[in-house]
Amino acid sequence: MSDTPFGFGPSPEEPENGDEGKKKDPAGGGQGSGDQGGGNPFGANPFGFGGLPGMGGPGGADNPFAAMFGSLNPNDLGAAFQQLGQMLSYEGGPVNWDMAKQIARQVVAQGTSDGTKDASVGPAEKAAVGEALRLADLWLDGVTSLPSGASTAVAWSRAEWVEATLPAWQQLVDPVAERVGTAMGDVLPEEMQAMAGPLIGMMRSMGGAMFGQQIGQAVGALAGEVVGSTDVGLPLGPAGKAALLPLNIETFGKDLGVPKDEVRLYLALREAAHQRLFAHVPWLRSHLFGAVEGYARGIKVDTSKLEEAVGQLDPTHPEQLQEALQQGMFQPEDTPEQKAALARLETALALVEGWVDAVVHEAAKSRLTSADALRETLRRRRASGGPAEQTFATLIGLELRPRRLRDASRLWASLTDARGVDGRDHLWEHPDMLPTASDLDDPDGFVHREQLDFSEIDKMLGEAAGGSKPDADRGDDEGDGEK
Repeated sequence: MSDTPFGFGPSPEEPENGDEGKKKDPAGGGQGSGDQGGGNPFGANPFGFGGLPGMGGPGGADNPFAAMFGSLNPNDLGAAFQQLGQMLSYEGGPVNWDMAKQIARQVVAQGTSDGTKDASVGPAEKAAVGEALRLADLWLDGVTSLPSGASTAVAWSRAEWVEATLPAWQQLVDPVAERVGTAMGDVLPEEMQAMAGPLIGMMRSMGGAMFGQQIGQAVGALAGEVVGSTDVGLPLGPAGKAALLPLNIETFGKDLGVPKDEVRLYLALREAAHQRLFAHVPWLRSHLFGAVEGYARGIKVDTSKLEEAVGQLDPTHPEQLQEALQQGMFQPEDTPEQKAALARLETALALVEGWVDAVVHEAAKSRLTSADALRETLRRRRASGGPAEQTFATLIGLELRPRRLRDASRLWASLTDARGVDGRDHLWEHPDMLPTASDLDDPDGFVHREQLDFSEIDKMLGEAAGGSKPDADRGDDEGDGEK
């Protein structure tokens, strides 16, 4: 990430007065003693901030903006003022999403480290993606009872991926960003909070901007890596829209020694399989997003680190707060509820990714000569903690890594052998029917366990909703207990 986010920070050549001010007060508190505070009840430097340019004292008396913007040309100065105004005037939610989108688009425009620049998707690439996704859906028809989940097939540029997925990122990130925003106000002593309302508001505006900048950087970098809309195991794109990124697919397959068409088709199979699952398991999306939110609710903010960051914050270097946000401020509560939320999320991710892995392998193994190699490459990519995991670890202190993907894939394959495709996919009807974390430890036990009578469960649920007969229900319960 840039050391000078938002386009401002110290210039290599500071104005003479700025340097002189720094020499007089190397600690950054250029305001001097409290009697120079000019009526400020907290003194001139109440919160440990560095010298505020333009507020008197030697830090910028002649040129109040020199310390903040340095020797910028008029165009740079105008851009810096615009960005500063955007940061301080923000009054929305915990994340400045307009800034996040702007910065993500800027990161995409800069290109990836290998020199690849984003570009609009041409007609030939769009046609190739559409054909791959249609063929993938045809192959999947024979290996799953879930019908096609995609009403449209699209080929996205990196910038289009950013635009399409930001609503999902907002749903995932806002809960923990809200916690940080609240904590930023809480680090001030209680007796000072009522008197420092404007400053708290400014801090929260800065926090929203910092989160926006951080998320924009992360999402922009991720856009240079992902190959579809479901790479992280979550449905990030619009419902019913299967999407692939031709430019990233080409980069992904560059050194694999596999024909480009096979790489595209294998990735289309994975995208189409995810789409089927999310489209026809109506509770799954809310279950996964709810698990992320439940985990985020149990995260505590390390207020000691936040207090240190706020105490040392220099308005001329707002990246200091951003760095604090990145350096392990999030700590999960060591409670049974938090452990259960984490286990629930990790298991759900493993089951989704394991099911996709098993179904795609079944569809591709007899049709694509490189199916085994592509499968192993993608498994390692997910297990090694790629950009998706790093993004979430930075944003909400959580690695969205399906640690037990291989265990889940074996379990789904065994279920297919034992119960058939319909019996396997029927388990997605309700979250309580799915394997648990302990079942991943003992897949054979789960596979060969006496199968539930799904029709009886449906009947019981219907009776409960419409009013059941107590005697009949009691008899059924007693019969079940004798098994």
